[in-house]
Amino acid sequence: MKAILCKAWGGPETLALEEIDSREPAAGEVKIRVRAAGVNFPDVLIIQKKYQLQPPLPFSPGAEVAGDVISVGAGVSHVKAGDKVVSFCGVGGFAEEVIAPAAVTIPMPPGVSYPLAAIFSLAYGTSWHAVRDRAALQPGETMLVLGASGGVGLAAVEIGKAIGARVIAAASSDEKLAVCKAHGADVLINYSTEDLREAIKRETGGKGPDVIYDPVGGKFAEPAFRSIGWRGRYLVIGFAAGDIPALPLNLALLKGASIVGVFWGEFAKREPQQNMKGMAEMMGWMKAGKIKPLISKSYALAEAPQALMDMAARKVVGKIVIAP
Repeated sequence: MKAILCKAWGGPETLALEEIDSREPAAGEVKIRVRAAGVNFPDVLIIQKKYQLQPPLPFSPGAEVAGDVISVGAGVSHVKAGDKVVSFCGVGGFAEEVIAPAAVTIPMPPGVSYPLAAIFSLAYGTSWHAVRDRAALQPGETMLVLGASGGVGLAAVEIGKAIGARVIAAASSDEKLAVCKAHGADVLINYSTEDLREAIKRETGGKGPDVIYDPVGGKFAEPAFRSIGWRGRYLVIGFAAGDIPALPLNLALLKGASIVGVFWGEFAKREPQQNMKGMAEMMGWMKAGKIKPLISKSYALAEAPQALMDMAARKVVGKIVIAP
């Protein structure tokens, strides 16, 4: 089978499409023919040895897939050969086939396409865990979303609106903000052209947001945190800007605020029932038209390095997929 391989730590340009041997699933594993694989910012980090998880070389990036079960290992009974499934495989998704843990592989919801199923678990799972579970966002509260036009950011915007919150979307261009508006954002802030703190103060009447969703980090983290409301919850999602900020902890004291870590992959492993509860709630929202995931582009398997380059350059709006 063909697979995109990372043979040495480095940027997307170091990846290669190669023919590799196919193997059979061991106990507790599922072999899947990949029909679509979601592309996420951690895929950019993991090939550079900058992510929390560091698989042994060589490996294929690609953390989430949708496809058809080819075969199952011993002890697997909830899916069988021929079933359509979604899997958070962690690595290995940028290939024609992947061996995935059965514990993170579930039947694909009926009526959902392969690309839509493939991009749903990580971005929307992360944002549900962050907004609903960790921040406990309430109807009528205000949430600020940084990097709001990206995959997880746009998911957070939609989830916030589905809950009944007021959502402020912040992004780096008017074009990106137009997408956020189309997905329900109430207020738009272009932090490339205006001062973020002043804009937050203006749009919240000086009270600050109840929840801040931050997948960006870098230079916007501190001005955003300085603007948070009393008893606010600051969600640490990731660091797409590249720099991990050092926040003055006295700010948390003065605002009675919480800095809340969000690691969906570990949550899904440790609390699978709660994770499934989130997925079920979001499927209901999707059927009701409250969330409408955006897939802005599809790439062939051989184009996976370009997809990661586009992700690294922050050119991606919504989600993108690899379609072997």
